[in-house]
Amino acid sequence: MKILVTGGAGYIGSVMARYFLDQGDTVTVLDNLSRGYLDAVPQGAIFVQGEISDLPKYFTETNQFDAVVHMAAHSRVEESVSNPELYWHNNVIGTIKLLDGMRKLEIPKLVFASTAAVYGRAGQSPITEDTPPNPLNTYGMTKLTMDMAIASEAQAHGLNAASLRFFNVTGAYRGAGERHNPETHLIPTALKSIVEGRVIKIFGSDYPTPDGTCIRDYIHVVDLALAAKLALEKMKSSNHNIFNLGNGDGFSNLEVIDAIKNVTGKTPKVEFAPRRQGDAPSLVASSKKIRQELGWVPTKPDLEEMILDLWNFENRH
Repeated sequence: MKILVTGGAGYIGSVMARYFLDQGDTVTVLDNLSRGYLDAVPQGAIFVQGEISDLPKYFTETNQFDAVVHMAAHSRVEESVSNPELYWHNNVIGTIKLLDGMRKLEIPKLVFASTAAVYGRAGQSPITEDTPPNPLNTYGMTKLTMDMAIASEAQAHGLNAASLRFFNVTGAYRGAGERHNPETHLIPTALKSIVEGRVIKIFGSDYPTPDGTCIRDYIHVVDLALAAKLALEKMKSSNHNIFNLGNGDGFSNLEVIDAIKNVTGKTPKVEFAPRRQGDAPSLVASSKKIRQELGWVPTKPDLEEMILDLWNFENRH
């Protein structure tokens, strides 16, 4: 396939680009490098520096791409609460303009990076695609907005689309790993703290969970890429599907710290801080739908293996 990966200089986008290249696809990366890294774009991919809102500016031929895999979004929960206009502009307005460009260029397929944050404090566990959305922060709100916009686009204009609602993504693949600045995710923050000898904060110790810390479902980044590939291959015409992506097992923040200790032989130094606004106590996914409909099975479901892959990446970089 001829695939355009937006945000392909970022963490998940660069892994997607590598994975598609490994599957024999032709890959073009579109990224403005505001939060990505040029050296993260894999060798063999065509790179275009630009904005998702200006697709016809960079590409003029119709049928130039078989699909867009849209990974270009701002995704920091705390930032979305303090600076919501940034998220509405980038995640919503930018993506609406991307859809306009896809229509003009006659690109028939879209895989969209949605998020478990659309569910908020879900009243059930594990969370299914039928769980009523109730986002607690602007990040989740913007992603839910675009899920609905994409559904409308599919119905009105025949777009074939899938929204992948990621839970916590970690791990590394062929030299691509997390390099966020600032880094807000627990696993890479804890691994960096070991190397740098500093203390990390765990936000909240009084949640209604067994050890008082948040519970999250983790998925290896390469299994995310596998899900995107399967979605592209099995999409149906004029259809928008939503799939949750997780392993179905939840780990508390303190359990993650223990797993990091097992992998590295070192114990991260931890101090507790107040809860962050917008954080849910527990988010665990049911991936039953994507398993049944697309045949997706995670290849790296073990949390310690995910941590080891990222730890090896950190040591190389």
